[in-house]
Amino acid sequence: MTFTIDFMRFRFVAMALSGTVLVISIVSLLFFGINRGLDFTGGVLVELGFVEPTDANEIREVLGSRGFPNVVVQNFGSELDIGVRVPPTSGIDQSNVGNEIIVALESSYPGVVLRRSEYVGPAVGQELTEKGGLALLVALAVVMVYIMLRFTGKFAIGAVIALVHDILIVVGVFATFGMTFNLTELAALLAVIGYSLNDTIVVSDRIRENFRAIRRQTPIEIINTSLNQTLNRTLVTSLTTLLVLVALLIAGGEQVFGFALALTVGVVVGTYSSIFVAATTLLLLRITSDDLTVPVKQGAEDLP
Repeated sequence: MTFTIDFMRFRFVAMALSGTVLVISIVSLLFFGINRGLDFTGGVLVELGFVEPTDANEIREVLGSRGFPNVVVQNFGSELDIGVRVPPTSGIDQSNVGNEIIVALESSYPGVVLRRSEYVGPAVGQELTEKGGLALLVALAVVMVYIMLRFTGKFAIGAVIALVHDILIVVGVFATFGMTFNLTELAALLAVIGYSLNDTIVVSDRIRENFRAIRRQTPIEIINTSLNQTLNRTLVTSLTTLLVLVALLIAGGEQVFGFALALTVGVVVGTYSSIFVAATTLLLLRITSDDLTVPVKQGAEDLP
């Protein structure tokens, strides 16, 4: 006997959960905003030389306790060379950041020397940021048109709502916890869009097939059947992806932590939205078998 899960039984609980998380995300974005990293804001790049191999995390803690918060510290070529990226901060003279960092570190790290100090402009300017947002809106519109042509308008609305749901939650996590958002996190966000859309299309395709093949069940029963049929594929894909991402979170270090976190949240939320958000939207739009009936070609009814 095949065990089936009544997913749609929990759709109202899922709607309440999604609504709560979305409200928190939107409020965080409005009141706190996104903590844009150096790729968006620019800053000062300082290269330091040490006489002994030094841990970047320890240097970050020392600088943070001495008036340099939110700096990015990483090895720069070798274990003796450290690069420090300092974001624009009020109260800090940008032209003298290198010397101030040496003063802050020399008591803890005797022999540290300043190799280089220079201003680095933002990798993403205001114009490019605006164009990126516009491109994202255009992409969502194209996705809606594509799914509308492949399935129906109701599937398109469900897919776009699921995508917006996933994007807002991933960005909301960064806004709520004040985490730095750089180009790597933006790349992760774009990857989440592709992952979530692919998962939604797979589920939607099975729902469409079952609406055409199964005539004696209600829409809720057909959607539950479809979700159970794609559950193994969804879980295997999600879990294998999460194994890699968890490894990156644990052992990848600070430089890839934000990227791995954004993808981890995106994979979990994307899997959830494919099951509950997109499918629940179809029920709210009152989808029926008539919406997915294959149109009869003109003249086909005259064929023997």
